[in-house]
Amino acid sequence: MGRQLLERRFVLLSGTLDDQAANEVGAAIMTLDAIGDDPVHLQVDSADGTVGAALALMDIIDLCGVPVRGMGIGHVAGPAVGVLAVCTYRTLSPHTQLRLFEPRADLAGPAGQLQQLAQAHLDRWAAFCARLAEASGHPEDRLHQDAASGRSFSAPEAVAYGLADEVARPDARMLRLPGRPIGFGSR
Repeated sequence: MGRQLLERRFVLLSGTLDDQAANEVGAAIMTLDAIGDDPVHLQVDSADGTVGAALALMDIIDLCGVPVRGMGIGHVAGPAVGVLAVCTYRTLSPHTQLRLFEPRADLAGPAGQLQQLAQAHLDRWAAFCARLAEASGHPEDRLHQDAASGRSFSAPEAVAYGLADEVARPDARMLRLPGRPIGFGSR
């Protein structure tokens, strides 16, 4: 199924957005950018991750030579909200839930090193909020406040806030993947 998705220019980001996921998704997006001029479709269903991984993917999307169309499904939270927000066009399934929050940073080491690591995390978080502010049209301080409170959004609320462009209608024409149909209908 993975090859069929890539042939149709679909990339999936699901689960935890960590460095490995960012590398895999980023490589797929860059490959599709290099081999064609049609848009890339990025499906996002990720409720946790790191700010560093999100910023890496956000940079790849920003530098991509073709449009990257994001589709949020399920839960899109924390750093994944930024990835979806910077896409060229952002659609949410009707029951998608978005949640802004600052991800935890697990740090260990001597006190001096901890101070440096904590400052680096704060710097990445500030860069993330600045980029999300640009994508949503809100001031950075509002994004910091909403993330600090763990603000949640339904799909229509996320559109109103500027994190997405539309909520998919139930009768929307969906791209069908090849293979046997799923369901109870006649074959």
